[in-house]
Amino acid sequence: MNENHGPQQSAATAQRLSDAIKRLRARLRAESGQHATGLTATQLGVLAGVVREGPVTAARLAALEHVSAQSIAQSLAVLKAAGLIHSEPDPRDGRKKLMTPDPSATELVDRLLAGRAIFLARAIDQVVAPDERKDLEKAIELLERLAEADPSDGAL
Repeated sequence: MNENHGPQQSAATAQRLSDAIKRLRARLRAESGQHATGLTATQLGVLAGVVREGPVTAARLAALEHVSAQSIAQSLAVLKAAGLIHSEPDPRDGRKKLMTPDPSATELVDRLLAGRAIFLARAIDQVVAPDERKDLEKAIELLERLAEADPSDGAL
């Protein structure tokens, strides 16, 4: 195996990782039943944020999801129209609205997350040999570190 870790190798590795993540995300969406909801991945991400963080402001959701306020507003409008979330004035600042999940939203998010977890657990059992489990744990650790990386700070 070539131990060349120059810019070209890093770019090739980055592309393979990106492609693998895209394929896995698509598979998780399909296996969880996400497509049947009629909601986009972005809308479901926002819904999960409301379920996890609620009651929560749109500005906080935008920060959590790393998207613009306009994008959050569009998703929230769809989710409100579907009856999955409700908004109410913030008791501490009446100019702001707090988003809260409908009980049906919590059930939906729980079902989708369970579907993903079941698929992944079965896939791991099927394709990851017992002696590879430590490798998988290391890969997860590396992915978590990549998710937290800030290449712009120069500390990498």
